[in-house]
Amino acid sequence: MTQTTYSTLTGRTALITGAASGMGEATARLLAANGARVALLARRADRLTELAAKIEADGGQALAVPTDITDQASVDAAAERVRAAYGRVDLVVNSAGVMLPNPVTDGRADEWQRMLDTNVAGALRVIRAVTPDLIATAADGGTADLVNISSIGAHVPFPNYAVYGATKAALTYLSQSLRTELGPRDVRVTNIEPGLTDTELGSHVDNAELSGQLDGMFEALIGLSSDDVADLIAYTTSRPRHVNLRQAIVLPTRQA
Repeated sequence: MTQTTYSTLTGRTALITGAASGMGEATARLLAANGARVALLARRADRLTELAAKIEADGGQALAVPTDITDQASVDAAAERVRAAYGRVDLVVNSAGVMLPNPVTDGRADEWQRMLDTNVAGALRVIRAVTPDLIATAADGGTADLVNISSIGAHVPFPNYAVYGATKAALTYLSQSLRTELGPRDVRVTNIEPGLTDTELGSHVDNAELSGQLDGMFEALIGLSSDDVADLIAYTTSRPRHVNLRQAIVLPTRQA
């Protein structure tokens, strides 16, 4: 894919969760290619180290920060490490997430808790840790962005995805509400809802029937790539400071 350049991202400090794969990794690569310093947060240290090395080999700046976003102490320590290396964070992308579809009647409370801890509480932990940086950046006249990656499942119901969709609906509502708190302080909040996108999320599915349905959807709809979503994030965060693209739904052309 031919990449558009976003020169206004040069010199910014971005913290990206879920950076070990998928949309998080693609976003980190693109922001770094456009001059941002990128802090890579995820649990898989080996993947982060490899990605940081690739970004640096391409002339970018990247910091691998192994982090468990289900643990506030881990998130807080990560934020402090990023500040020590790069200074104040002014661009945050909450990309970490898990998708574990199963019928609610299966009673998979373990999966429900994992999705709630990662998709909702994990995003909140990150927001708690870095919001002071965003507010301070904006107060000093800089551009400050909080980007949350939700899903089309936030408002389009799919059988057997009830809990996943509920976590994404919570994230969408959280983003809308945060704009009322942070917008007046010149911090931009953006909620992005991708449709069918080729990431590692599908590999988390342990239900053979549902996994097969996903494969069939990709074949029929020609899903988005992670790079497509990363490009949207870069475009959104490179707008003039007074312009907030608050909500974006991005779908494969064939997806209704």
